[in-house]
Amino acid sequence: MAQVHTQISACISEETKNMVERYVRARGVKKGFLVESALLHHLQALEELPADVIVPPRLVVSLQSGEAILEQLQRQAEPTDAMKALFEDD
Repeated sequence: MAQVHTQISACISEETKNMVERYVRARGVKKGFLVESALLHHLQALEELPADVIVPPRLVVSLQSGEAILEQLQRQAEPTDAMKALFEDD
């Protein structure tokens, strides 16, 4: 029995479009195959994994939160004892 196909349309970023095009050129697959495989994989993960372990690919924060995050990233903090222990050679 033949499969029925439905066409969808979606707006994606230029960066995502470039990633898709690089992938299909490198692997020799069709864009439709890649999109359907990715959607099936993602939807299956959403169904099977607990919601608290799903990390969105993009986080949206307020300007104030973004500035606080940037400040934390730019600060040269000393490693904690736990971090030092994690990287110690036995």
